[in-house]
Amino acid sequence: MAIQYLALTTMIVLYTLMFIGGYVSAAGLGLTCPEWPMCPDGIMPSEEYLIEWIHRLVAATTGSLVIATMIASLINKNSDLKIKVTSTLATIFVITQIGLGAMVIDTKLHAVLVAVHLGIGILLFSMVLLTTIFAFRISKVSVSSKA
Repeated sequence: MAIQYLALTTMIVLYTLMFIGGYVSAAGLGLTCPEWPMCPDGIMPSEEYLIEWIHRLVAATTGSLVIATMIASLINKNSDLKIKVTSTLATIFVITQIGLGAMVIDTKLHAVLVAVHLGIGILLFSMVLLTTIFAFRISKVSVSSKA
């Protein structure tokens, strides 16, 4: 049952990340922290870097959760091919997002890279959503087979 809640937590944290990322972009704060992966003040940034730092912290948490969900789906004996594929694709997309995020900062918010970053983010959310749906189906199948 843990895989369902791991997948759901991953989806909620990812949605939060997308919300924060949208705020960072819309507010023009994308370059407030001009270095990657850390801000100039290191682990605990000053107030001027706080929003971008929170975005990066939530992104790191999301990446860890996506990878953990993939591992859980691969080792779960009740997992079918669909959940393994969607969670693996989500992991590929999250790693791509990390690289794109660094490139977006390095190229000073190049418009094409920002658009691709958004597009991959939507694909990532789609895969995490499907993984969550498939995880809850695993739970339903394993409960009905015990009855």
